[in-house]
Amino acid sequence: MKRTAKAERKTKETDIKVELSLDGQGEVEVDTGIPFFDHMLSMIGKHGLIDLKVKAKGDLEVDGHHTVEDVGICLGQALKDALGDKRGIRRYGSSMMPMDESLALIAIDISGRPYLVYDVDLPVEIIGTYDTSLTVEFLQAFTTSAGITLHAKILSGRNAHHIVEAIFKGLAIALQAAVEINPRITEVIPSTKGVI
Repeated sequence: MKRTAKAERKTKETDIKVELSLDGQGEVEVDTGIPFFDHMLSMIGKHGLIDLKVKAKGDLEVDGHHTVEDVGICLGQALKDALGDKRGIRRYGSSMMPMDESLALIAIDISGRPYLVYDVDLPVEIIGTYDTSLTVEFLQAFTTSAGITLHAKILSGRNAHHIVEAIFKGLAIALQAAVEINPRITEVIPSTKGVI
């Protein structure tokens, strides 16, 4: 079974195309027009072993909000589609991700119930051209569209770049664990309800 998917979103504000393969090698091609965000999305692919292509054009002359949020929507939708009925997945994944002085706790449940807990204080508002407040907007859009529960908590950190990078790397590792096929339950949906 190939666990691949595509998602597109075209509005008056953005034109987004996302392709992913959950059983990839971490090959990435990302271009959103926001270099730091490109770097963070590349972390998801590289460290999550997800082949990922993202092409986004947005109204960056306004700001990056619509682009970042809509990429989150498309990435979440592609993840949900690639997982299908979620048969055989481990379902849960977590990570304690250090990035120099920063430490992020990321935990995921591919539950079918979108919920985000975001416990993060960022010391600066801008990294390059990236508005750090868009990190929560991306995670909220991704979580809602994917239908997952996601907790992101920063346990320590002073440098905004390190904090955000720890979140994205931690998300990659937690996702890799959660979407992995468990060889002991390959034909079972991991829920007492029988559906996710």
